[in-house]
Parts: sequence; structure tokens; C-alpha cells
Amino acid sequence: MDASAATGTAAVLLVGLSFRSAPVPILEKVSVADTDLPKLQLSLLDNDVISEALVLSTCNRMEFYTVANAFHSGLDHVVETIADFSGLPVEDLEPHLYVHYSDAAAEHMLNVASGLDSMVVGEQQIIGQLRTAYQQASQIGTVGRTLHDLSQRALRTGKRVHTETNIDTAGASMVSFSIDKALDHLDIDATADTPLAGRRALIIGAGAMASLSSTHLGKLGIDQVIVANRTLSRAENLVAHAQEAGVQATAVPLERMPEAMADVDIVVSATGAVGCVVLEEHVRCAHGRRNRRPLVLVDLSMPRDIDQATAELPNVHLLNIEQLTTMAGEGVEDEDPARRIVAEELDEFIEQQRAQAVVPTVKALRQKAVDLLADELLALERQTPTMSEHDREQVERSMRKLVDKLLHTPTVQAKKLSASGQAVSYPDALAALFQLPTGVIESVTEARVKRVPAQRAGNHSAALRIPNTTTVHSISDSTRGNK
Repeated sequence: MDASAATGTAAVLLVGLSFRSAPVPILEKVSVADTDLPKLQLSLLDNDVISEALVLSTCNRMEFYTVANAFHSGLDHVVETIADFSGLPVEDLEPHLYVHYSDAAAEHMLNVASGLDSMVVGEQQIIGQLRTAYQQASQIGTVGRTLHDLSQRALRTGKRVHTETNIDTAGASMVSFSIDKALDHLDIDATADTPLAGRRALIIGAGAMASLSSTHLGKLGIDQVIVANRTLSRAENLVAHAQEAGVQATAVPLERMPEAMADVDIVVSATGAVGCVVLEEHVRCAHGRRNRRPLVLVDLSMPRDIDQATAELPNVHLLNIEQLTTMAGEGVEDEDPARRIVAEELDEFIEQQRAQAVVPTVKALRQKAVDLLADELLALERQTPTMSEHDREQVERSMRKLVDKLLHTPTVQAKKLSASGQAVSYPDALAALFQLPTGVIESVTEARVKRVPAQRAGNHSAALRIPNTTTVHSISDSTRGNK
């Protein structure tokens, strides 16, 4: 890693795709199986530019959060890594990517955690998905101080939004949203106390999405839930939780899925499989025994679990991510209070990061002072061989106190100056660091140094400033050309 990374100049670089920027076929190709995520995140670190990495993978987004010490080379590496893992040419991938950098990347994660960037605004499931992504990245060692702080700030922000606003009443989770749409296809009144009374459902999978589906179906009064999974023991664990909640439930192995499908009204599939789990022939086989009763298939997986051809069968309604995207609303009334919380948390995070950015410099300054003090003490020892040990200790103690007092004020002021993010000239910065009276630096400089013309002053006339936020909504030649 180059020296710039060690001096606090690294920043968060986000490259992502979501239901807003990419069609489902592209999202499917970019999505990575859970077992391959560690390899992907380690590959993001396989260079001298990226120092941290966290991948957020959900049913409708893939986001690659990294910490880069150089924007263009970092962006190139992330995009090339995505292309390598997806098998997509870079030129086919780029039009669907969005890029956020520095403060804008932090703001995006806070919006995501708050459910403000979700397909269904206000959904809470994303908080758990972000927490899981952070924990996985931490376990394999790809998260450092910056992404740790950002992830924790985002989780805190999401919790505040859902606790302090009414956004939850306007936005549901993807699970509840999709099942509500399924009720429409079954001509069931969703406002009834127990709209699914007398109905049965099949859940394929036994992970978090499957568990949420079971819980929501139970709240709607479902009579029975059948859980089918490749690993029967995991299906049995989900069944046990459903039974504890008062829902009648049974577990079956995945090969019995077509048989179970013949007796249900709703099928919810949420597996981590790479290929289709529910094929057209499975549904056709079950359909022959249903006496024309309608069947709703809800596919919550990415890549898709349910073959698109099933939608062509009579009385079969397929709801997948692509269709749900078009159905989801674009906004809710309670967004403004939520966005105010995001703005507040973002300001605090940016101030915290700017204050931390100066820490390496402060440490270097203190170490320099310690080294100089040690040199002077050695010189003093050589020059005063007759000095008593007591006197030598008194001199050393006084010199150390002097150094500590001299560095205390600039240390505190440097952190304040950095956190404020203001543009400050070198003389003003020096005056602020040592809390000198206004005008002292300028008067001393004018008295002792002949002024250099502006065109020859070079960096000495520059201002100290924190880089502004950079946001790139899509990648183009202009963003990736000049390196």
C-alpha cells in the first residue's frame, strides 16, 4: 500500500448494482453464493489500493464497500473483480453500476440501512442483512477501522429511523409486500383479521427469508405451513420455531416439494441455490391435482429459484423480484423525518472521521518530539559528565514537561480543525494550532520574509482543506480514464 494510505487520505469507495440500476438478469449474474463471498471479499483486497472490503448481497442489490487510497485505480480494481466473478465483460457491466465516494458513500449506506433505498421504502429486513454482511466480513478479516465505524453508524441510524419515525407503517419488508400481492391474486381481503384462515403455504428454503415468510404467514392466520429444504434438519428447525408461534407446520425433504405443492395456495421460495429449484414440470405435475385452484408462486431469491415458464401455466401466478420491483411504491409520507435522522448521523460520522484522520499525524509529531528530546538528552549527558544523577533527572523531567505542554494545544486544536472541515490557510492553521493571537503569524512573516509573487509561491499559497464528497452515478470514460 502506498504512503498516502498511511496518512489518512484513504476514503470509502462504493460500487454497486441494485433494482434501480440494473435488470434482474444482470443482478443474477453478479450475485454470488454465500460460500463464495469470502473469496470475493479477499480478492477485493488483492492489490495495493484497497485496504478494507465489505459486500452487501441481498435479493435486489449487490454493493461493494471498500476503502481506497486512490479513486481511479481503486475503482478499476473493484469493477474488474466484479467482472471476473460474474463472467460479464466490463463494458457490459459498467452501464449498470453506480459509484459513490467518500461522504456520499457513507450517506448511501446510512440510507440503505434506514430502508430509504429499498424496493419497499421503510422495510426493516435490510438492517439484519447489513449486520450479517458486516459480521461475515469481520470474521474473514476484510473490515478495518473505517468500515467498522461506518457499519456501526449505519446500523445505529437504521435503528433510530425505525424507532423514532412511522416509516414502518408505510413500508413493509419484501416478504410482507410480496405476500400481500399474493393475496390480491387469490382474491383475498388483506384487511381481514386472519385473511389466510383455511389456507396452506409451502416454503422452500430454511434461511432468514424463509423464516420471515413463515412468521408473516402465521400472523395472517395461515392454517398450515410446509417447509421443504435440501437439508431436512434445517427445515425441522424452522418448523419448530413456527410451532412455537402457534402455527401448524411440517418439514419435508426437497424432493417431496412437487407433491406438497399440490395441496397449497401459496409457494414462497427463498433458497441460496445457483439454479432454478422450482421447474415448470414440478408445477405442471402438481397442477393436475389442484382442480383448477389458483396457485401463487413467490420467488424471493437472487438468482431466481422459480422457472419463468411456470407463469405460462393456467391459474398459476408468478411473483419474482423483477415484477415486485415494478409494483413497489417510490416513496412514503414519513420519509422526511427519516432523512433528517440520516443527515444528523452523517454529519456526526463525517466529523468523527475527520478528527480520526489527523491522529496518525499527531502521533508522528509526538514521536518526532520524543526522538529529538532523546537526542538532546544524550548530548547533554556527553557535555555535562560531572552533573549529578539527581540534577540530570530534574533536567530531563523539566524538558519532558516542556515538550508535553508545547504539544498539548496543537494536538487538541488539530483534531478540532480537522473535524470542522474548514478551508484554512497555512498561517491561520499555525495560529490556530498554537492558539496565537490573530495577526501574529502574518506580522512576523512580513517582518522577516520577503514576499514571493503568487505565481511563484507554489504550494505555500495553497489552503488546507478536507476533500469534498465525490459522487459518480454511473461509470463512464471520463471517470475512469485519467489515472
